[in-house]
Amino acid sequence: MEERAQELALYIIENKSTVRAAAQKFGISKSTVHKDLSERLPAINRNLYQQVKKILNENKAERHIRGGIATRKKYKGG
Repeated sequence: MEERAQELALYIIENKSTVRAAAQKFGISKSTVHKDLSERLPAINRNLYQQVKKILNENKAERHIRGGIATRKKYKGG
């Protein structure tokens, strides 16, 4: 689990990925990704945790914008 937490963090940092995309890539649930990153990673590698936390906070701040774009595409057909 510790190794997976670090691999998830590196994947998210390198790809500026979302929790959802990382979960899909690793074949695990979003809640598992979140638990690995928010609970396990700080105890294992604090520096890596700080880096991934920054990206996740950016994703959270942009979430409403992505949702609006997806809705527009859904109803306008592209």
